[in-house]
Amino acid sequence: MLTVHFVRHGESAANAGNATSDPALIPLTERGWEQARAVAESFSQAPCLIVTSLYERAADTAKPTVERFPGVRVETWAVEEFTYLSPGTCANTTAADRRPWVESYWLSADPDFVDGPGTESFTGLIKRARESLRRLHGKAGTVAVFGHGQFIQAVRWLITKSPDRIDSEAMRDFRRFDLSSAIVNCQVITAGHDGKRWIMI
Repeated sequence: MLTVHFVRHGESAANAGNATSDPALIPLTERGWEQARAVAESFSQAPCLIVTSLYERAADTAKPTVERFPGVRVETWAVEEFTYLSPGTCANTTAADRRPWVESYWLSADPDFVDGPGTESFTGLIKRARESLRRLHGKAGTVAVFGHGQFIQAVRWLITKSPDRIDSEAMRDFRRFDLSSAIVNCQVITAGHDGKRWIMI
């Protein structure tokens, strides 16, 4: 049996309402660091593998767990956040500033739209989520994956809904799913694989 704990990063500067630029370099707040330390203490035993994204806020959230279990292998996978708005356009903006653009993006429901350099399509996000599940499949024991809200939601949506194809309706369904069950900072979402299929635990 494989058990995977998907951990959303701790509170970041963007989550706290601050203006940010590079999506990969948004730091944790002090509260975010406290949340990360609490996650590390929540593990009753060492995981077999720790996975983190390249993004600073996820890698830093993983640090207290890595320090608590120094013998555990750490790998960096493509589990970074879904960046669908152009970082150039969004430079030095807050989440509130970006809200109209966010709403417009999801209303368009175009799964193949790419908003320029440094962004990906919704289809691309789902491909990454599926690839991560493929890489996890076949492992045993417990794995801790430190990632990001919408990426973890994509994993949870795939396991829960098993969509046949990724089209506009699937994208709308994901958006409804995401808004109805938002993942808060340092929330742990657990999935398992029994050798036959993925399940949410």
